[in-house]
Order: sequence, then structure tokens, then C-alpha cells
Amino acid sequence: MPRVDCLPLLLALALPAAWADEAPAVRGEWRLSGWDTQANPRGPLAEANRLVPGTAATAPPQALAELEARAEAPGWAAEVWLASVAPAGGRSHAEGRVNELVLNGTWGDWQWSAGQQRVAWDVGYGFRPNDLVGQEARRTLLAAATEGRPALQLERFWGADRALSLVWANPQHAGGSQRDALGADEAALALRGYQRLGALDAFAFARWGRHTGASLGAAVAWVASESLEVHASWRVLQRSDGWQIDPTAADRLQRSNPWQVGPQGGSSQWLLGLSWTGQARQSLLLEAWHDGTAPSDDAWTAWRQRGLAVASLGRVPALSAAAAGNLAWQASPLGGAGPRREHLFARLSWQPDPWLLSLDALVEPADRGRVLTASLHWQGDRWRLQGAWRWVGGPDASVLGALPTRRTALLAATRSF
Repeated sequence: MPRVDCLPLLLALALPAAWADEAPAVRGEWRLSGWDTQANPRGPLAEANRLVPGTAATAPPQALAELEARAEAPGWAAEVWLASVAPAGGRSHAEGRVNELVLNGTWGDWQWSAGQQRVAWDVGYGFRPNDLVGQEARRTLLAAATEGRPALQLERFWGADRALSLVWANPQHAGGSQRDALGADEAALALRGYQRLGALDAFAFARWGRHTGASLGAAVAWVASESLEVHASWRVLQRSDGWQIDPTAADRLQRSNPWQVGPQGGSSQWLLGLSWTGQARQSLLLEAWHDGTAPSDDAWTAWRQRGLAVASLGRVPALSAAAAGNLAWQASPLGGAGPRREHLFARLSWQPDPWLLSLDALVEPADRGRVLTASLHWQGDRWRLQGAWRWVGGPDASVLGALPTRRTALLAATRSF
């Protein structure tokens, strides 16, 4: 197994303790997980693999042993992640990262923090338009600690009913090139204001990114009764990052990937949702959202036409290898909160102690593509067991139906300390 340089990870835990006034509290988790995937028999990657076997193989079954350790004391916190990945039929390798390494304190009436830290905003579950800093991936099959972002943060609280947060995200990219600052890595200034109005939580957001410019947003969460909650979020953007194809690519074979992430014009995002909780600890979550930063319906139509044209070129023996590569590149824009702009999401769960059972469905109305996920959790004093299964598909013409993976199964056992 290749050796991972653990010195930066150990320093993340050890250095802050050098000036701590008291011994840090240490906690964490050991996790062993394994998953298996089934490749999509249709779509661009399947056609690429048919033309040149092995060109677009899906990920092999894998086993993953993980350690998440967190140490914190007044004035600082650190968290590291170490893993050993063992793919079936391949060589195992080690990975590691610092999830958090943050100093914190007070400055008059303000609280400050600086370093690698998690800043999670907004009120949605399946999609969060106003997650301006962390921009975390939503609906992951295995819930685990996420990697923080370099940030400087100032916060002030007026009791429990009003607060203001100011964040400078990714200051290390403030003078870098645009390629150093895409998506969540972009240097940006972000602001969040909070006001509680009876049973209503109201938020206002603003962000200025180094190359995406300004955006404004708002969100509300209203507890209508003991069992019903309603939430909404909205954001308008001056510019955003999105997948674009080289306009000269057309239906011709290319020597390099014609799909790249780059700046695009103004757009908007919104989410509407509600959650209901019953007395037997059953719950229902319904959400609908629009993501104007995703490719348009016309763009997906052109994407499909290009895929069909490239596949037809692959029938020419002399062009099959080049066509396979171009078809594999067609998978580049598939991902994110969902490939298309409009989504409907429903999640049904039941939590009879110590179990949690859930079933959710994500649907894209434009072409009836869908993702179904079922999971089962058991929680003990120290141990947590999880099984999950996800199916992705839809009509042949749907975008989700073209994703490279059709089914994913996961088993995980976690012990906390």
C-alpha cells in the first residue's frame, strides 16, 4: 500500500494543543464500508465500452476503512480523515485530508474563526440555493464528515432571535487565476442575516465572488404546527459556473474533451418544501426546486443529438477508438444536484428506536428521469450499521438514464469513540 504523508494530519491535531489551556476533548469514528455498482447498459459510456472494451468501465467494487478523529478545546478545533481504499482486483491505497483546522475567539461583541472550517447555510434538504460557502454535496449515499473550506468568519448574536455572519471564503485564491477559483473554491465574500419572527425563521443572503460577481438570496422556515413545517429558499445570480461545450465541436470527433466548466450568464435558483412528522416518528418530506445554473433543455437536446452522431461515427472501424473517447467525454456534464433544471423530491422515513428506515425518490419532470434510494440504519450505544441501495434510470431519452452507473449497493459499520 502506498504510504500517505500523515505529518500534516498529525500537526492538525497536535499543534493547537501546544497553546491550549486545557487538555483537548477527542472523539471520532471508525468505519468499515463496502459498495458495489452496476454499470448502465445504455448511455454514452456503455456505447463507448462497446466500441473499445475497457474504455469506459464503471468503478469496481470497493472496501473502505476510515478513521475520523476530532479534537477540540477552547480556542481551537481540528479534525482529520484517514482511509484505506481496497478496490476489487486492484491495489489498495491510502488517502487522508484535514477536514477542519480552525482557531476561534471573541472580538468585543463578535465571535471570530479562521482556518479550514465548515460553513453550512440554507434551509433545504435535497438542494440549497444559498449554501454560499460550503456548497456541500446533497443526498450522498453514505453520510460522513465533509471537508471544510478555508475561511475567515465573523459572527454576532443578539440573543437567540437575531444574528449576522460575515465570511471571506478561500482567501488564498483572492489573487489567483479563474481556473483556481471554480465553484466552491472561488474566493468570495458572503453575508447571512437571521431574524426570528414568532414561528418564522427568516434569512437574508449576499455573496460577491471573484469572477461570478454578485448574488442575493432569501430563505424562510415556518413551523406551522407541531407536525408541519414549511420552508423556501431563493437566489438570483449575476453569473455562475456551468458546463459548456466548445461551439466548434458540433457533431465532429475531437482530440480533447470539448466539455469544460466556465462562466455563464445570470440565472436564478429556488426551492419550495414542506415536512410532516407523525406521532409514531414517521415523517414525509416534499421538495421542488429549480436550478438555473444547470444546462437548459435545448442544451440537453443538443447533447443527445451529438451523442447519437458520435455513436454513428463509431460504426466506422477506423474511427471507433476516437468515437469511444468522445462518447466518454459526453458524460462530463452529468452530475451536480441533478443534470436538469427542474426537480421533484419526496422522502418517507420511519424511526422506531433504534431503527431508521427511509425511501426517497428524485424525479426530473422534463424527461421523467428518476433516482430511487432505500436505506436502513441501526443505532446502538457505540455501533451504527447502515445498508443502502440506489437505482438511477428513466426513459432512453432521459438524462438521468444516461448516467454511467445504474445501481449502487452499500453496507457500512461504524463505531464511535
